[in-house]
Amino acid sequence: MKRFIKNITNIWKVEELRKRILLTLGLILVYRIGNFIILPGVNYTALVEAQKAGDQNMLETLLSLFSGGGFTNASIMALGIMPYISASIIMQLLGMAVPAVQKMQNEGESGRKLINNYTRILTIIICALQAPSYLTLYVQNKGALPVDATTFWWTQSIIVMVAGSMFAVWLGERITDKGIGNGISLLITVGILSRLPGAFMAEFGFSVESGNLIKIVLEIVVFMTVVLGTVLIVQGVRKIPLNTAKRVAGARAAEEQGARNYLPIKVNASGVMPIIFAQAIMTVPIMLFSGGGESGFLSKIFGNIYGVGYNVALAVLIIVFTYFYTAIMINPRKIADDLKRSGGFIPGVRPGEETAHYIDSLVSRITFPGSLFLAMIAIIPAIAKMAGVNDAFAMFFGGTSLLIMVGVVLDTLQQIESYLLNRHMDGLMEGTRIKGRRTQNELSGF
Repeated sequence: MKRFIKNITNIWKVEELRKRILLTLGLILVYRIGNFIILPGVNYTALVEAQKAGDQNMLETLLSLFSGGGFTNASIMALGIMPYISASIIMQLLGMAVPAVQKMQNEGESGRKLINNYTRILTIIICALQAPSYLTLYVQNKGALPVDATTFWWTQSIIVMVAGSMFAVWLGERITDKGIGNGISLLITVGILSRLPGAFMAEFGFSVESGNLIKIVLEIVVFMTVVLGTVLIVQGVRKIPLNTAKRVAGARAAEEQGARNYLPIKVNASGVMPIIFAQAIMTVPIMLFSGGGESGFLSKIFGNIYGVGYNVALAVLIIVFTYFYTAIMINPRKIADDLKRSGGFIPGVRPGEETAHYIDSLVSRITFPGSLFLAMIAIIPAIAKMAGVNDAFAMFFGGTSLLIMVGVVLDTLQQIESYLLNRHMDGLMEGTRIKGRRTQNELSGF
């Protein structure tokens, strides 16, 4: 602990790191304040009464979790950062199918800037489509629209919501450029974490009775165990041994001995993308069947995010998407060609086609347990709910929220670690190794 406190003090001594952290905290504060600024004319009292009455479906609960409460508050940032995430996913999918987008991806920094510009434009379009739907399906249904809502009010509200969402994107990009960590991911994580204290109090309250105290301890132990398992799977890699051929330096007769390296293949190469894709698809049956009525049977199967039918379908989709996205992220043939050009080879495996087949079979084998783990993480909230955990607190036992929080925290710690080590200081987490940063696709593309 003494060493840890000393390392925390070292952070404050590094001027650049101190400024970046303070800027990051300041921008996060601005984002959080924006989540509590209500749209002009909206009857906030009606929204509060609807929440107290429990008039909130599963889809609204999920969207509220990722927006940090801005969705249920009808704030100027009610749409949050999710339209940008949707636009990023669409651009990634276009990169697989559209040659023009693939060309931009291969153009380096200039191509990345073009893709970012197109992503922002697509974000504005998505916001413009989602804003009127939000006002109609949520605010109006809750009875919170102004009595004299005119065309001017609808127009200004849509513009304000689009501007609020783009302002959130701008805050995230400023954090990435001038602050610490990945800005978009941090904003999502802060929104998720902001719901944790309320969920904790809803589960346990202020009671310290012996029975409740045992329940608190057990649930916290289980929660920490799940977090530990998530960290292990996020950090886990399969190291493939590599040898590099001996080289002659110029005309000199001395030869360099072949170096021994490793090719790291992540157990969870797809990141959170399979869960995001699967949950995006599963929102359709939630919207269709969460109302019950004539579709009562289907409502019981798919309309409840804690139901068996919903979670079985979600787990199957996650496994399928894990293989799909891993195949996109890892190209065995390209890796084999790069190794062959650089003079590297896997011991006992011939360079070229045989190496590609070997890597492909290895990736397929480690993807299977990785996909099962992702599926298990996704359905843990349902298991926690069946065990008697409160709805709000059960959401933190797994799913996209937990994977995002773990990934973002590890990435931020790694960046702080790099700043300290570059200035010949001890790392932030003495005695540990925070493995390399997660890729931009994993962090900004959900």
